[in-house]
Amino acid sequence: MPGIEANTEYLFSYGTLQAEAVQLANFGRRLEGEPDALVGYALALIPLRAGVQVTHAGATHLRNARFTGNASDVVEGVRFAVTCEELERADAYERSANYRRVLVRLRSDLEAWVYMSIR
Repeated sequence: MPGIEANTEYLFSYGTLQAEAVQLANFGRRLEGEPDALVGYALALIPLRAGVQVTHAGATHLRNARFTGNASDVVEGVRFAVTCEELERADAYERSANYRRVLVRLRSDLEAWVYMSIR
């Protein structure tokens, strides 16, 4: 993504933030992104606790990227350029699932924010 603006951040998604309906509901627009990956992380499924809201009805688990440190572990996803205001909107969306925002380095060697479970 050439020429990222000063008030823009990268947001890496390996889950529901890639869905157009989620993007439109939270950001009012379809985000444009590039494929990227978290190296040294693996996906784990976390059982939903009572009262946790999720985007997909009937879901019983949340996907979560967990650090392993193993270079052969990779979580594929999409890197989006978002404004700081959009990042705050993503915080509100992910908070309902008990995720926290963490700064990581992606395979592209760019830093991006990603959401991971706080459990």
